[in-house]
Amino acid sequence: MTATVPPAVLGTDRLELGEGIRWTDGRAVLTDILSGRLLAAADGPASPHTVVAQLPFPLGAVAPVEGCPGHWIAAAGTGICRIDPAGRAEWIARPEDDAPVPMRMNDGVADPHGRFWAGSMAYDTTADAGSLYRLDRDGRVTRVLRDVTIPNGPAFTADGTVMYLADSARGVIRRYPVDPASGDLGTPETFVTVAEGSPDGMTTDSEGGLWTAVWGTGQAHRYLPDGSLDRIVDLPAGQPAGLCLGGPDGRTLLVTSAHIGLAAPGPLDGAVFAVRVDVPGKPAAAYRPADRADTP
Repeated sequence: MTATVPPAVLGTDRLELGEGIRWTDGRAVLTDILSGRLLAAADGPASPHTVVAQLPFPLGAVAPVEGCPGHWIAAAGTGICRIDPAGRAEWIARPEDDAPVPMRMNDGVADPHGRFWAGSMAYDTTADAGSLYRLDRDGRVTRVLRDVTIPNGPAFTADGTVMYLADSARGVIRRYPVDPASGDLGTPETFVTVAEGSPDGMTTDSEGGLWTAVWGTGQAHRYLPDGSLDRIVDLPAGQPAGLCLGGPDGRTLLVTSAHIGLAAPGPLDGAVFAVRVDVPGKPAAAYRPADRADTP
């Protein structure tokens, strides 16, 4: 159940809060949230990551925009914006501007039907201050969930009819039915409660397995669709934060980590890791504006 091959280290950078890693257009991109940087991951251990964009506010995660190379939809600052190839940000909505406590966006992802979903959280992790938002293909932004403390993910099944969302502060991953036509969520059920550490970034694979980085444990876990723990990957960093499946065959598990909050970070805290796995995943889904074709 536990991986025995040591993970490879990608790049010389050690990120403060590395998250939001996605495999897209033949490469991995990721964020260093609080520094506002969108990075392309290094191919090996000897070079730094490449800066794709530098924003003057936190950057949680991005999704590519279908048919628009170099454009991204981003969970950033207090809302959702579009980033162009020059790194300029155009706001779509900033729903957390007037929140009673200072807020920022955290994780986010596009679903198989072309919508973008992103969560918000309080800087001081105030309980229940966070929300989950959905950017529809027509550009409308809707708050779909309230009373989440630290939302991470979401992650979707291949057909987009199931969404997994972690509330990291509570150590729980919930599973929601999704109406594929409207994006409306049904009644959730608890999928997994993590006994140690906090579930963080997530992704699904071609067999319906769910991978999650487990913050505070130095591990990534794979769960089967029935919620049973299938595999553990040990990592030489205490705070794994985000992950995806990528590489030419989709069988490379890429994991970000963070050194924020550590009194004495180790040499690999904040590094990006690569581990070979058996079951592949797909490249990141794209945000698909309403004028694009309707086929997922």
